[in-house]
Amino acid sequence: MLTLKADQRKEKGRRVAFLRKQSQIPAVLYGPALQTLAVLVKEKEFEKVYQQAGASLLVNLEAEEKIIPVLIHEIQRDPVSSKVIHVDFYQPPLDKKIEITVPIMFAGDAPAVKDFGGTLIKNIQQIQVRAFPQNLPHEIKVEVSGLATFEDKILVKDLIRGEGVEILAKLEDIVAQVMPPEKVEEELAKPLEEKVEDVKIVEKQKKEEAAEETQTTPEKK
Repeated sequence: MLTLKADQRKEKGRRVAFLRKQSQIPAVLYGPALQTLAVLVKEKEFEKVYQQAGASLLVNLEAEEKIIPVLIHEIQRDPVSSKVIHVDFYQPPLDKKIEITVPIMFAGDAPAVKDFGGTLIKNIQQIQVRAFPQNLPHEIKVEVSGLATFEDKILVKDLIRGEGVEILAKLEDIVAQVMPPEKVEEELAKPLEEKVEDVKIVEKQKKEEAAEETQTTPEKK
């Protein structure tokens, strides 16, 4: 398990800006069995751990002379620099299953793309799973080399999951497939048509609501 050192933090409010200038990230540690604690982690160390653990792998957080298994529950980034400016560390109960969303990582080359000029369509790029915190996967890998024809599909039920990991999606949902060029053009056109229709419906509803308000609002004297 990856380890990250955290120091106790006394600075709060506007004073944390000074810490960020020193390449340190303010954070909080909490959980059902913990009292919320303000902590501080080094930027480079955190980025290295987060790259490997993401939001679904447990990390050993060294805080207050204790080793606490936590999830990197939430991060906040600066909208301009994209640097992490705050982190939430959550200690989940290890004896209870939790639900979390993990990314799907595609690997390999689909023969139908090379042989028939098709386009690989990734219908699902992240998926929700349920497991004990210590069994949560960092990601789910999908090998697309088996997509040799336009009829081949990778379904949710085909996904390889770790022991004790339950995938919370319909088993027959399509994860990936290769579609011929003309079908891709049709699929790309559909959302645009649907959006135009949705806009018309919303505009109609707005006009009807405005008309009702005009009829029901009493005249000012």
